[in-house]
Amino acid sequence: MNAMNLDHALRDLTRRHFFSRCSMGVGSIALGSLMAERGLAATPSLKLKNPLEPKKTHFPAKAKNVIFLFMAGGPSQLDLFEHKPKLTELNGQPIPDSYTAGKRFAFMDSSHRRNLLGSKRAFKQHGGNGAWVSDLLPWTAGIVDEISLVTTCKTELFNHAPAKLFMNAGSGLFGRPSMGSWITYGLGSECADLPGFVVLQSGPRGPRGGAVLWGSGMLPTTYQGVPLRNQGDPIVNLSTPPSITDPQQRQLVDAVRDLNLKRLVETGDDEISTRINAYEMAYRMQTSAPELMDISGESRATLDLYGIKDAKETTFARNCLLARRLVERGVRFVQLYDTNWDHHGGPTENLEKHLPEKCRDIDRPSAALVRDLKQRGLLKDTIVIWGGEFGRTPMGEVRESTGRNHHIDAFTMWFAGGGFKAGQVYGQTDEFGFGAVENPVHVHDLHATLLHQLGLDHERLSVKSQGLDFRLTGVSHAGVVKGLLT
Repeated sequence: MNAMNLDHALRDLTRRHFFSRCSMGVGSIALGSLMAERGLAATPSLKLKNPLEPKKTHFPAKAKNVIFLFMAGGPSQLDLFEHKPKLTELNGQPIPDSYTAGKRFAFMDSSHRRNLLGSKRAFKQHGGNGAWVSDLLPWTAGIVDEISLVTTCKTELFNHAPAKLFMNAGSGLFGRPSMGSWITYGLGSECADLPGFVVLQSGPRGPRGGAVLWGSGMLPTTYQGVPLRNQGDPIVNLSTPPSITDPQQRQLVDAVRDLNLKRLVETGDDEISTRINAYEMAYRMQTSAPELMDISGESRATLDLYGIKDAKETTFARNCLLARRLVERGVRFVQLYDTNWDHHGGPTENLEKHLPEKCRDIDRPSAALVRDLKQRGLLKDTIVIWGGEFGRTPMGEVRESTGRNHHIDAFTMWFAGGGFKAGQVYGQTDEFGFGAVENPVHVHDLHATLLHQLGLDHERLSVKSQGLDFRLTGVSHAGVVKGLLT
């Protein structure tokens, strides 16, 4: 046995000897910390280390929190932000072969993928930077001086579930930690009574890919996203049954924690610590979660700002307001998924009918969130991101109604707050909006930039698993996009 292995063995023996021989016993010194806070425990206790405690950054941070407004399905940048007169002029004509040579598309074959589709939307320039925004987003047009529009975003995968994974986890493979998990792993959380990473959903169904989009991968499950429901209990089975009293609940929590601590001492498995902390968090959330979800105390002016008519409605607008309430309470990462942005052309995918419907759902509350954060002094510490997994092609699909295919070479996202430069359009695409001709921004570059603003070096934020070092930006040559920052 070498010196290093001997040292580890002796440390392990000492630890096991203490916990197995100590006359006080693990239960009497380690239980009850949470109950003591509520006046339910009379014995002294030793707190387990909370993995979500705030941690030191690699360097001074410009932001503390993130709200990601994720438009699941791929919004059409060519009908929202990219004004391309040449595309409209040549509507229906073939796109030059030089654009599509060697390219693959999700649902187009070579017989029809070259037909250009000009937008029928009316575009105007807004703000001091003259940013182009279509008539579908009048409220967003009103905040262009607060945001950075990035028109040259680029990704690698053109099918929905893998592309969502790539945007959220830096890889199209299952089992990698999501962005929110990486950030809470690196920074912890400033909220003791709510999870560090919260997920809110709107739309007729969940996003393709499901829970892996907010999973923690090889990181402890403490760092995974926690979905909160808009109806009933925020989390299923969170409420204590009416027949159970506080003392009875104390006995249950104590007993479960006793068993978990015993197993933790025997195995040293970090996941057991996660389980113990999950019980404590659940106990706290019995009070904090219902209080968070109850927006009846918000002023009528605030509800009107977001376009909320009924405080009990379950909409993207309500989720935007909840996102503000979450960062107010110190939650580190909040992600809103809004589905049904997949407009190929078809009975339920008509670009001319269904895209306007989606924009009516999200335009006003997205802009309201930025305004609300700013007027409360929260925007400087909070990064707001708007975008999907990819964009849409300048070519139309041959279907029963107007639609566009998936497009990975150039799409638009916007960023606000947290040290991102306000009032700019970053990047330039060609006359058809097919690809970048100036300042392309890869998804990994966006990840590196986001982490940088939070005080984290994307090359140093890593975890070893099965002998390999994993990080959000993978092994790519990602870099911070300094042109986006103040």
